[in-house]
Amino acid sequence: MSRGVLQPSQQKLAEKLTILNDRGIGMLTRIYNIKKQGQVWKACGDPKAKPSYLIDKNLESAVKFIVRKFPAVETRNNNLAQLQKEKSEILKNLALYYFTFVDVMEFKDHVCELLNTIDACQVFFDITVNFDLTRNYLDLVVTYTTLMILLSRIEERKAIIGLYNYAHEMTHGSSDREYPRLGQMIVDYENPLKKMMEEFVPHGKSLSDALISLQMVYPRRNLSADQWRNAQLLSLISAPSTMLNPAQSDTMPCEYLSLDAMEKWIVFGFILCHAVLNSDPAALSLWKLALQSSSCLCLFRDEVFHIHKAAEDLFVNLRGYNKRISDIRECKESALQHAGSMHRERRKFLRSALKELATVLADQPGLLGPKALFVFMALSFARDEIIWLLRHADNIQKKSTDDFIDKHIAELIFYMEELRAHVRKYGPVMQRYYVQYLSGFDAVVLNELVQNLSVCPEDESIIMSSFVNTMTSLSVKQVEDGDVFDFRGMRLDWFRLQAYTSVSKASLGIADHRELGKMMNTIIFHTKMVDSLVEMLVETSDLSIFCSFYSRAFEKMFQQCLELPSQSRYSISFPLLCTHFMSCTHELCPEERHHIGDRSLSLCNMFLDEMAKQARNLITDICTEQCTLSDQLLPKHCAKTISQAVNKKSKKQTGKKGEPEREKPGVESMRKNRLLVTNLDKLHTALSELCFSINYAPNMVVWEHTFTPREYLTSHLEIRFTKSIVGMTMYNQATQEIAKPSELLTSVRAYMTVLQSIENYVQIDITRVFNNVLLQQTQHLDSHGEPTITSLYTNWYLETLLRQVSNGHIAYFPAMKAFVNLPTENELTFNAEEYSDISEMRSLSELLGPYGMKFLSESLMWHISSQVAELKKLVVENVEVLTQMRTSFDKPDQMAALFKKLTSVDSVLKRMTIIGVILSFRSLAQEALRDVLSCHIPFLVSSVEDFKDHIPRETDMKVAMNVYELSSAAGLPCEIDPALVVALSSQKSENISPEEEYKIACLLMVFVAVSMPTLASNVMSQYSPAIEGHCNNIHCLAKAINQIAAALFTIHKGSIEDRLKEFLALASSSLLKIGQETDKSTTRNRESVYLLLDMIVQESPFLTMDLLESCFPYVLLRNAYHAVYKQSITSSA
Repeated sequence: MSRGVLQPSQQKLAEKLTILNDRGIGMLTRIYNIKKQGQVWKACGDPKAKPSYLIDKNLESAVKFIVRKFPAVETRNNNLAQLQKEKSEILKNLALYYFTFVDVMEFKDHVCELLNTIDACQVFFDITVNFDLTRNYLDLVVTYTTLMILLSRIEERKAIIGLYNYAHEMTHGSSDREYPRLGQMIVDYENPLKKMMEEFVPHGKSLSDALISLQMVYPRRNLSADQWRNAQLLSLISAPSTMLNPAQSDTMPCEYLSLDAMEKWIVFGFILCHAVLNSDPAALSLWKLALQSSSCLCLFRDEVFHIHKAAEDLFVNLRGYNKRISDIRECKESALQHAGSMHRERRKFLRSALKELATVLADQPGLLGPKALFVFMALSFARDEIIWLLRHADNIQKKSTDDFIDKHIAELIFYMEELRAHVRKYGPVMQRYYVQYLSGFDAVVLNELVQNLSVCPEDESIIMSSFVNTMTSLSVKQVEDGDVFDFRGMRLDWFRLQAYTSVSKASLGIADHRELGKMMNTIIFHTKMVDSLVEMLVETSDLSIFCSFYSRAFEKMFQQCLELPSQSRYSISFPLLCTHFMSCTHELCPEERHHIGDRSLSLCNMFLDEMAKQARNLITDICTEQCTLSDQLLPKHCAKTISQAVNKKSKKQTGKKGEPEREKPGVESMRKNRLLVTNLDKLHTALSELCFSINYAPNMVVWEHTFTPREYLTSHLEIRFTKSIVGMTMYNQATQEIAKPSELLTSVRAYMTVLQSIENYVQIDITRVFNNVLLQQTQHLDSHGEPTITSLYTNWYLETLLRQVSNGHIAYFPAMKAFVNLPTENELTFNAEEYSDISEMRSLSELLGPYGMKFLSESLMWHISSQVAELKKLVVENVEVLTQMRTSFDKPDQMAALFKKLTSVDSVLKRMTIIGVILSFRSLAQEALRDVLSCHIPFLVSSVEDFKDHIPRETDMKVAMNVYELSSAAGLPCEIDPALVVALSSQKSENISPEEEYKIACLLMVFVAVSMPTLASNVMSQYSPAIEGHCNNIHCLAKAINQIAAALFTIHKGSIEDRLKEFLALASSSLLKIGQETDKSTTRNRESVYLLLDMIVQESPFLTMDLLESCFPYVLLRNAYHAVYKQSITSSA
């Protein structure tokens, strides 16, 4: 179509601008990726990712030759021979790169064509009237300029294009059809801005008109913080009377227009149409203001453009531009000296302004309707300042570094996120407001404006009428019903209408009807408040630039935020920013989507993990302090205080006069001054700040993955609590030292009290933490395969305490229900009583719980079973003698002769004593468990006890054993120990028949019975009434004999009562025999050994005193008690 018959309405300017701008961003994304790493599908800079042909040493000379001759094509040169073998691979691997450059060339052609069409149509541009048209035009110019600059920065562009074309010619016999034009474009745009300055000469009028229209907008946006403060910008409460009035402006979309975008328009625009700087003062004013505000501009992502140097280099070769060059230098100096402090003050103002705005809207979300413009202005202003700081901190040689380090940046980002959250949460409130606004006010005003138009062509009239009808048809019921609104068609129609009415000689010229343009711009804003809130949030507050492009600065900001206690409450803003990252992807470059998604996930995970670690460390420090305070209340620390009180009462002067008085527990709570801050206060303050952040968002969605910050804290608390509990046992394998159970319990309770207080800060289920951790501690190993307190204490009691009992250094004192150290040459490193008395065993039961105590019992039973196995071996060695003795107990002479034939008598008694000691310890543990469970679950324990006490005698043994097992788990004593039965059952040998096993069990009881008289000759066998036992622990034989007999004859289905009667007959017969002995050495502790019979009967549920009386005269027992008591009085005297 010739220029003379050009039909503006048929040029589809609006559609072309929309499509080309979107495609331009896509092309920028692809070119950026090629520049950064040489492979489109990778978004992390890695030299190894570049095509191998560009780094292969063997092909280096060939590549250099192609670059040197570019764009000329020489295929017959010897230097290129090495490439011949690689041609198919080159075609395959470089096609993506080559055709991306071809796409850039085609994009350039389309842009140039559209710019020429716009010039031919003599389009009127004014950002305050035809906003969409002017904005899209300026965006296209900047996108085009940016793309050509980025293209020129790709070092390998000539090599890639030249190599591909060479491979194409070698394969197909001719160059690629796009190569000549593409090669020429690459050469022409070596210095892109210089070339484009020539190219834009014919477009100067349109571009300068569009730029100069910014004089009503840009200076108003680029004000100092003091001017903002004086104008009370963004304040809802500065004028309470107008709080409900809608925030209005003649230039609604310009109010939240990005300052960064305007500066790019001005800088690049006036570089391209530089002539206007010499002729128009308004243009020069805008230009200088932009140069004074920034030192560099963002081209794309982290690619920047250093304004002053580039402009000076371009203007230095132009005649008559000396004044402009001096202006640039002045502006550069001004920017270096003042821009940093100006933007610092702006950020400071915005922090307080956004805080006020977010607080008021949180309290009165209904204000989001009339004051929506304030919200998007605030977001846009804050986003511009953050991006300015990010860009300049990374790229400028600073004179004052303080202006470019903002430790409070997290606070600003946090309030941005809070405003975004308000908009998302109360979207229906805003929809409801603006639906009524559009139908009740905007439609009426627009209808009046249309009616008052002097001229309104048919096409324009149809579009205007459709606007009015669309708005009139809206109702609040649609919002209540959840209808989906879509005004994109209406907005595109308005864009088209701007294009139709902005060309020269238009029947309805928008330049003559500015009120219509301003009204429609306001209506378009209102429609966006109904159907495009998410898109508006992305437009005004997207910070996806932090992703891979400024990730180092991002991580540094996060660390600074955590290190500053006053800022740690805002640390959640960093994980929340990770939700923005996917918005920087583009459909023309899907290859980077996966990497950016992974990057956003890893950053979010890292931030939440660090926050949880920081909180965990603070909690651990508080727990340590509280454990120290709890430790001061332990009974062992009051001894000195009691001693001082006693001495004071008796008026004894002990110690030095100048000795300072020991501080009593609780002194730390006495405050002389409110300003006095303790370490614990600081820790609690820091924790509350950080927990606010963790508790701020219940969850966040990043690239279709949901993150729950509280779960990170819960997980870390579980791990730390587990390690702390095990650590507080203070177990030292080398010295076999371990914390007393009561002290560990005190520390654990102090720890748990602190952890419970965390629920005041964060909504986490701390009971779940306790259940997970403490239940794991009742097992042998935790979920990570690490030892638990159950395994540590079980090992210590078995390997340290009970082993020393076996060695004769410790005795079990029934009167005290504890194990007590005996006076020996080598003093033990621990006091057994402090680990085995009632309070300690109860503490152990509290810590280990029924599961842990069951494991302890099983471990004890394993030791008993190994002792029984050894005893059985000794029985087998003496089986013939024992068989004869079993039937000859009423023949004293024969018994004496047979007894002399027995071997290992002492070993049998010693092993039985060890079994008795272990069972005595288990009895203490079971009793403690019963006491603890009776406090925690009294009704359940009483039910179990009742069940156990009422087992019918005729009940099957298997059923009875199940009841016993239940009872034993609750700490109740049983006639037959189920744990012992299980342990001894596992010993059954396949080579021995059940009858033989039963016989060995019977003979074992015989062996013990006939061996008992030998105990009388032992000096240590003397009975002590004070401890109600013997110092060599033979009193424990009573428990061993009864429990072993009950277990063995349950296993072998024998009569426990009959076998114990047999034992009693043999034992009494043997003991009566020593009454006739005259050798004092063999009878020195005869009375003490007699008492064992009484103990055995007292301990047994199967034997009675009547039965004992029939075997052993009670008068002997009475006399024995008299003798041992008399002897103990003599000894003590």
